[in-house]
Amino acid sequence: MDPDIYWPAMSGHISTFIMNGGRYDKIFWTESFNDGMQDVLDQIKAPNAVDLKTIPRFNESEGHGPKRAHPVEDYFNDLSMHLVYKIYKRDFDLFKYEFKDPSNKMPIGEIDLDEVHAKLGE
Repeated sequence: MDPDIYWPAMSGHISTFIMNGGRYDKIFWTESFNDGMQDVLDQIKAPNAVDLKTIPRFNESEGHGPKRAHPVEDYFNDLSMHLVYKIYKRDFDLFKYEFKDPSNKMPIGEIDLDEVHAKLGE
């Protein structure tokens, strides 16, 4: 069995759009959600003003809740790093995440839309 159990389920949902002739104009990382969403909002005429800084984010624990007792990289050993990479390898590669440094939550490169469309349109 392919260890990447995540990719087939997620890519199956979004590749339908591409396989039916659609094309994504922009993909942005959740780690820079406000910047990415602001780019999207700048391209449309919204009937009401949207202030992204005032919208609560329920999936972001940093800044509220209990403080982490240890740096995130302390929770990973060689085996867990290997397993995480095997499970999310295609995501790491396609969306330019650094798997060797768990303390770096930001991508290390730009998303290549042509590559995304090629991989998801297979």
